[in-house]
Formats: sequence, structure tokens, C-alpha cells
Amino acid sequence: MPRLFTALEIPRNVALSLSLLRGGLPGARWIDVENYHITLRFIGDVDNRTADEIVDRLDRIDRPEFQISLNGIGSFGSKKPHSIWAGVTANPDMTALQGEIERICQRIGLPPDPRKFTPHVTLARLKSARLDDVIHYLSGRGNFQTAPFFVPRFVLMSSKDSVGGGPYVREEYFPLYENDMRSTAGSTLSAEYPL
Repeated sequence: MPRLFTALEIPRNVALSLSLLRGGLPGARWIDVENYHITLRFIGDVDNRTADEIVDRLDRIDRPEFQISLNGIGSFGSKKPHSIWAGVTANPDMTALQGEIERICQRIGLPPDPRKFTPHVTLARLKSARLDDVIHYLSGRGNFQTAPFFVPRFVLMSSKDSVGGGPYVREEYFPLYENDMRSTAGSTLSAEYPL
């Protein structure tokens, strides 16, 4: 069975903005634009029965759609950076969705996720990047931000066992329900998601 995780997709127009951050950092392996996402919960390798149970439970989630935006960039690994990321604005609906997915996974018998939920989009993996180069790269791009966009669904994705960064496959889609927020926000916040 492939490695599974739940995620939020990045709309095409936002992914295009992220793609403009690529380059200018020696030792970076840039994530392909079609593989940008926000991980909600890493599940890992599970058997088919567990995967079916996860899908069944995720399909019962009844939460509203919400809007988020990307804001700022940074790196993980303070003295030895290992990845570059774009930040995600805090949103209580996103946090509640992530928490419900975490509880579902634990009820099924998966161990708790040991990492604190820090929503982000990974832009690059770093293998041999120098700390000074990373600091220089980040200093010139810290004011990055996108317009808000709606999140109409979350997905269950799979990846092959690799170094990270894809390719990813969307296995299942789970819609969030529409609320009044979309009608009052206007059409400027519409976004095109991958099929």
C-alpha cells in the first residue's frame, strides 16, 4: 500500500505565485508545482483494510469550507536547514478539521502524530545548502503573500516511498459544505483546483 496523508490542495493561481519563488538557492531540490499541498495529517503505510476504514471515517466529516492565504516563507532546521516553506495564515476551521482527522486516525489505532501541526507548503528540500545561502534567500522573499482563497475540500493523497516531494496521487476527495461566507466574499476569491 502506498504512503497516505490528508492534505489541502493549492489552487493553480496560488501555485503559480509559489513557483516564482523557485531558484536562487544552491543545494535546493524544488518541489514540482503540481505537488504543492498543505499536509493535514501524515498517515503512512497502512494495509488495505485500514485504508478503507480511514476513507469511510473521513467521508463522514461534516465541516464548512473556509478561506486561507499564504503568508511569508521560512525554513525548517535552524542550524542545518532541511526545507524551505511558505506559511499559511491561521484559521480556526482549518485547525478544527486537522484536529478531527487526527482524532479519527487515533481511534482507528494509528499512533498520535508526534509533530505539532504547523500548516505550510513545502517549496524545496535542502541537501547541502549552506546556512548563509538560506538566510540570504529568505531575507529577499520574506514579504511573500497571496490573496485569500477558498478551500472547498480536502483530499487523501498517496506517495511512493521516495526522498519526498512527490509524485503524489489524489486517492479520494472529501467536500466541505458551502457556507454564507462565499456569497458575501465576492468572486475575487474564486480559485481553480486540480481535477
